Amino acid sequence: MDNWLYFWLILLVATLILEGITVGLTSIWVSGGALAALIVAAFHGPIWLQAVVFFVVTFVLLYFTRPWAMKYLNSKRVRSNYEETLGQEVRVLEKVDNRMETGKAIYNGMEWTARALHDDEIFEVDEQAIVAEVVGVKLILRKKDTDIDQSVKTTEDVVTE
Repeated sequence: MDNWLYFWLILLVATLILEGITVGLTSIWVSGGALAALIVAAFHGPIWLQAVVFFVVTFVLLYFTRPWAMKYLNSKRVRSNYEETLGQEVRVLEKVDNRMETGKAIYNGMEWTARALHDDEIFEVDEQAIVAEVVGVKLILRKKDTDIDQSVKTTEDVVTE
């Protein structure tokens, strides 16, 4: 019986170390199950009861607390540079012409290679554009006054109609 006590203790410590290394909520659920099984083992519970407690507690922790933990503990995840640029306004630094394969734009102090969303669109220097998508390291731009911008209505527009 003492061997199982050591087994649960080693499993608990190993999963806590793994959790400390990864900091991604990967093994904390197993740590909870190992702790519960360790307690059962300390009170000389049979091995089948230790195993059942381990699996039940691990499952319950995983099922009921993981969604909460992912929502609240990972809520401060910083959006990547790529995600931040979508829908943002940029200033054209170099004429954007897909046919000539030219174009640069600046966003948030960083210079990006830029291309137009449609091949027939050309953006002149200092023109403002909207980032439609990012492909690799290129910003794909759309005109600022396209139908997308005009179709957006405020609450006041809807109420007054």
